[in-house]
Amino acid sequence: MSRWGHLYPLPMLPSWVPGAAASVVSLHLIQKLLFPYFWADLRYLLKVMVYGVTVEVYRLQGRIVTVLDKFVKLAEKQPHKPFLIYEGTVHTYRDVDRRSNRIAQVFLHHGALKKGDTVALLMGNEPDFIHVWFGLAKLGCVVAFLNFNVRSRSLLHCISSCEPKILVVGADLLGTLEEILPNLQKDVSVWIMAKDSTFPSVHTLLDKIEAASEDPVPFNRRSANNLKSTVLYIFTSGTTGLPKAAVISHMQVLKGAAGLWAFGATAEDIVYITLPLYHSAASLLGIGGCIELGATCVLKKKFSASQFWSDCKKYNVTVIQYIGELCRYLCSQPVKEGEKNHKVRLAVGNGVRIDVWREFLDRFGAVKICEFYGATEGNICFMNHTGKIGSVGRTNFFYKLFFPFDLIKYDFQKDEPIRNKHGWCEKVKKGEAGLLISKVNAKNPFFGYAGSKRHTEKKLLCEVFKKGDLYFNTGDLMVQDHENFLYFWDRIGDTFRWKGENVATTEVADVIVMLDFIQEANVYGVSVPDHEGKAGMASLILKPNTSLDLEQMYKQVVTYLPSYACPLFLRVQEKMEMTGTFKQQKFRLVDEGFNPSTIADPLYFLDNSKKAYVLLTKEVHEMILSGKMKL
Repeated sequence: MSRWGHLYPLPMLPSWVPGAAASVVSLHLIQKLLFPYFWADLRYLLKVMVYGVTVEVYRLQGRIVTVLDKFVKLAEKQPHKPFLIYEGTVHTYRDVDRRSNRIAQVFLHHGALKKGDTVALLMGNEPDFIHVWFGLAKLGCVVAFLNFNVRSRSLLHCISSCEPKILVVGADLLGTLEEILPNLQKDVSVWIMAKDSTFPSVHTLLDKIEAASEDPVPFNRRSANNLKSTVLYIFTSGTTGLPKAAVISHMQVLKGAAGLWAFGATAEDIVYITLPLYHSAASLLGIGGCIELGATCVLKKKFSASQFWSDCKKYNVTVIQYIGELCRYLCSQPVKEGEKNHKVRLAVGNGVRIDVWREFLDRFGAVKICEFYGATEGNICFMNHTGKIGSVGRTNFFYKLFFPFDLIKYDFQKDEPIRNKHGWCEKVKKGEAGLLISKVNAKNPFFGYAGSKRHTEKKLLCEVFKKGDLYFNTGDLMVQDHENFLYFWDRIGDTFRWKGENVATTEVADVIVMLDFIQEANVYGVSVPDHEGKAGMASLILKPNTSLDLEQMYKQVVTYLPSYACPLFLRVQEKMEMTGTFKQQKFRLVDEGFNPSTIADPLYFLDNSKKAYVLLTKEVHEMILSGKMKL
């Protein structure tokens, strides 16, 4: 020992210190072994609680702060910061605020709009979509986002269901307007994003915007008295029938806007939005998320797989939004050098398959995939905050306290939840697929749909586990594993997903049976190897003494249906199978698929390269399975 040790002997540690240290290490190891996600869960829950408490404090103080209020404050605080970048042009927070003021002034003086009136918006991805949305919101109007892929009768249904005073149409959608104008309700005033119009009784907007004042309209026009009041209608196909207008409250917009922040995005991030703005993922999570952060958004007119990564590099994008199909399209692109040379760190979205998830990470680098689950109109949301591949989120005791939900047994033949002899629903075991239902209460309300009250009531389940309880039926089947991770399994009812969109089979069937040679159509989704979702297939019964006119069939579906809803396969049958309750039987048809080797009925395939339905031969079938035939 050195002489310093004799002069200054080292102090002896108290006898309890080694024991305490050993206990801490043991507890850490036990936590890692038995509760490996404890700290990640805690961080996520604290974030959720902090956000909820902040909103509640504002409410108790009598201050209802909406996402629009936050945007206006940001326009004052950081006026010169880019808010939107579109086709190379920068629109600062102040630019967007002032142009939306102009639009508010136009409708204040020319539109005769009252606070609470509805205005329908039919526009593609462009800055003026956001300007019109914000401008109308500043007048206290409810804005209905119309899906620009929807045409003709379905579009007229969407417009009538939300009862708008005004319809605003983008300059690139005047052809769609021309189709519906003769049958549009006469009390709907139509405005187009142009300086002049060839349509009778249609107002122009661009010329009036240029002449309008940039001054803000009175604050009391936009002020919200209640976070549960309606601010948007966003259309969803739901589980049956034509599109329905989901009622979106200020509270839902605030929750959606917090998504990027909850996943770890910051004000310094640049968010790339290629999804359509009429969809809640782009509008609430994307645009709303940028406002919540005070960040910048790069807006794309339409998704392009070939331009995606070059855009990300050009604009220094750090956060991207996706749907499952989008990731697959990117992985299907030819491999290029330097694909990992980008700044993207977060990818936020839903619906990506496990194999695509892995391939995406291997090919494009260390991007954190932030998968989430949430229906536009729903009152439940899951977020995969741990990055577990394939999962849509994770639950635990505390999460279920705030957002009570259950997975219940479902009868696929009867197409309804299974109830026991006492009339109650039963929960599935871990590892089993069950219908996701979410409790409806004051903290987690379900606002339903505009128009028919029947549609709202159909989404609710009563007397589920006890008298008086009420649950929202998501229409989705999920699986919860033994680590409490949740996985999307499938959709129920008359809906399937294709190319990232919900396809309502009844809507497709209604379009097909308009043909004079079709007696009945049974539409369903079939699985195609290496493709997300299910491709549309229609089983057809022809009217007596008629034949299948493939040319007319093709013309009918491409004219009246969105491209993703057009059936890829046709099957001509002699007789339609029915269930005991006189519903069309789909399960056997779904199982049989589209294999000409095992199906004796005539089969046809929608060949987009030929713009026609062609006979589905064994050779064509092989090309589809091998991926040589593009769907």
